[in-house]
Amino acid sequence: MNSNTNTENHFSYGGVVYDNKTHQIIICGWAHGAEWLWGLPKGTPDVGESNEETAIREVTEETGLHVSISHFVDSINYSFIRTSDNVLCHKTVGFYLMNAIGGSIEDHDAEFDQVKWVVPEEAAKMLVHENEINVVYKAMDIIGKSIRHEKLN
Repeated sequence: MNSNTNTENHFSYGGVVYDNKTHQIIICGWAHGAEWLWGLPKGTPDVGESNEETAIREVTEETGLHVSISHFVDSINYSFIRTSDNVLCHKTVGFYLMNAIGGSIEDHDAEFDQVKWVVPEEAAKMLVHENEINVVYKAMDIIGKSIRHEKLN
């Protein structure tokens, strides 16, 4: 790639929200025709916001849950070409392991059609992006709950 190519770097932050009682995590979905696309909650920083503040705000907005951070899990990276102006965008998304401390998934925002609790093994089968599946595996390793890596094999 030559130096004349327009590129931008973008950052987002989100979380793997884990319920210690039910051993489930939150995933967010949107209807895409007849199928559902599922992902982890995440979003971009507001001006002056820290990475952790962004993750908490975005997860709260997208899921309806009030959350606290327990650990940093990992960052994922990917690139895409923004079709509106043909700019190559490099994106880094940092994920935190989080606990729900209040709120309700019934209060999620309109960005997603559905937010639900699922066991991590089910999330690994439902999540669209393999790098988010790996984040779930790493989050479960942090809390000492090993899950089978069925989707990747």
